[in-house]
Amino acid sequence: MPGSQGDSPGGKKSYGKDTLRPVTVKQILDAYHPNPDAEHFMIDDAEATQVTFVGQVRNISKQTTNITYKIDDGTGIIEVKMWIDMDAMDESGEVKSNVAEQQYVRVYGRLKQFGNKRHVGANVIRPVQDFNEVQYHLLEATVVHLHFTRGAPESLQKGGANGASNGAAVQQDSGYGGGTPSHMSPAARKVFACVKNTPQTNEGLHMQNIAAMINLDVNEVLKAGDELQGLGLIYTTVDDHTWAVLEV
Repeated sequence: MPGSQGDSPGGKKSYGKDTLRPVTVKQILDAYHPNPDAEHFMIDDAEATQVTFVGQVRNISKQTTNITYKIDDGTGIIEVKMWIDMDAMDESGEVKSNVAEQQYVRVYGRLKQFGNKRHVGANVIRPVQDFNEVQYHLLEATVVHLHFTRGAPESLQKGGANGASNGAAVQQDSGYGGGTPSHMSPAARKVFACVKNTPQTNEGLHMQNIAAMINLDVNEVLKAGDELQGLGLIYTTVDDHTWAVLEV
């Protein structure tokens, strides 16, 4: 990936600390500076230099020096700025681009902030050719997030036996033993069945997808999701509105 961490004392740019991390837009919006003087951002208490994400282009605004894209990945919307290369212009002075509104794209770039407004300075924006890439990216972002927040898989396996027994106790207390609790509302029952039985990645299902599949209003699905979380049957994954079944 092109880009640099800054100029070294010898005048050469240093790439030693550069990383490329798959993220969601919500993670970008929640990123923070470790101290007031820091230029880099932190995500999950880990330094993030370059990021990559996949989303849908909602708006394109062409300026003299850059093109600004508003990109939505379902967890939030972020502005992405691509600086114009004069060599990329055609004879009429228009910028040659294969990115269009409502298209899914992958972005590679750096998180930047001017004043209180945050954006991504893009190195590359390319259209998504295979829609499996959308699900693959969300799964990859989830795996990296879990690595930084819960530790490497091998460290989790050490407490596997204890975790399984504790999980079984939680299931027994909640009334979930492989079926559905009898005191669940009809909407919650539908949502739970949808999340449990629909083929999916470890990321789970977003509430808008659930609403479409079971033909319920989004607000009803949201209330049902809150009920299921209160019962300890589902948990949130990449954002507050994406759920997976809590199983051991």
